[in-house]
Amino acid sequence: MKIPTLVYWRGYVGITVRNGHLESFINALSQMGIPVWDVKPSPSQSLEMKVLLSDFHALRPLLKRTGCRIHVDTRIGFPFEVVKLKKRRFFAVGIVAFFTILFLLSSVIWDVKVVGNVKLSTDDVLVVAKKEGIYPFQWIFRLNHLDELSLQINRKLPGTAWVGVDRKGTTITIQVVESSIPETKPLLSPRHLISRTDAVVTSVFAEQGLPLVAKNSRVKKGQILISGLLGDEENSQAVVAKGEVKGLVWHEYNIEVPTVQRYKVYTGEIKNKSYLVLGNRGVQLWGYGKVPYAKYDVVTETDPLTWRSTKLPMGWMTEHVMETEERSEVITIEEAKKQGIEGAIRDIIAKYGSDSTIISRKILHEKKENGKVYMKVLFEVEEKIEEELPIAYNQGD
Repeated sequence: MKIPTLVYWRGYVGITVRNGHLESFINALSQMGIPVWDVKPSPSQSLEMKVLLSDFHALRPLLKRTGCRIHVDTRIGFPFEVVKLKKRRFFAVGIVAFFTILFLLSSVIWDVKVVGNVKLSTDDVLVVAKKEGIYPFQWIFRLNHLDELSLQINRKLPGTAWVGVDRKGTTITIQVVESSIPETKPLLSPRHLISRTDAVVTSVFAEQGLPLVAKNSRVKKGQILISGLLGDEENSQAVVAKGEVKGLVWHEYNIEVPTVQRYKVYTGEIKNKSYLVLGNRGVQLWGYGKVPYAKYDVVTETDPLTWRSTKLPMGWMTEHVMETEERSEVITIEEAKKQGIEGAIRDIIAKYGSDSTIISRKILHEKKENGKVYMKVLFEVEEKIEEELPIAYNQGD
């Protein structure tokens, strides 16, 4: 017979009919209009067939009339699945809760990105966007149309030529095109360039102003190198002196280096503590107990849950408690001297600029005492020596 429509949703059973008058049973089914399908004879004088769940109870009078018996082999269809779910209420509730939470998570903004901004700070853009309702954990259905949001943010954010708002999933991207405003140069007052220290001049470059020193001349601290006054006493003009003057400067360092170097190393022993993170709080799951190490470092590793490349406010955190120990190494006097001089050179470069050049160095005095090397070292350095001095009009030059 032809299979009825929507058999899965209506539900059906697979049965085996035995004993009695099987031919009379089939004829009775046909007369009552009860559809059956997949009818297969069995060697044991029985028939296998499928019948709709709604027609199953109508078979009882036919069975009594023909003397047949049936055995239900299979139960298939949506009605039987519903019965199974009723027996597993917690499982069914879990499925419903899972899809409900998934729907809620996909209906909330998780991340707001700002791209294209150079002069405008990201925080300023986010503040204006928040006033328009764009911020993490905001419901997506509460947002205005994206074109309207773009227009409002552009109006309220100075220095922007265009602002675009785009949404992909739970992420909002704000594209900023800044206005091209001509760069305003700071107003500079007339000034001299003077020497900040005693030195011997090695080079003079005057971009603007009158140079008053030459190469190989010796200058004192505070002496004018490039004057900001042009002309004579009757016709003078004050300008902003610009340029670069380099000179030889001497720096004396008192260096102290221990010959026993102590440093920290990891022993390889480690204890892990695992946490479940919800928002800004963590619940410890494993790794209870006191730390069994006298000295240790803690390295924290976070692993947030993600959905569609968006970080969710939940995840895992692991603290790696690593045992440390202090070790020592004895170095030679030459190695100690080398370390001390290299440290002094790094200090000179940091204080006086990376373009400073060490011309020479001379150890004036050295000694070894109480496990340390003491040195007095004189460095000859070529460096920039100019600094600004505003011109006071009421006092003249």
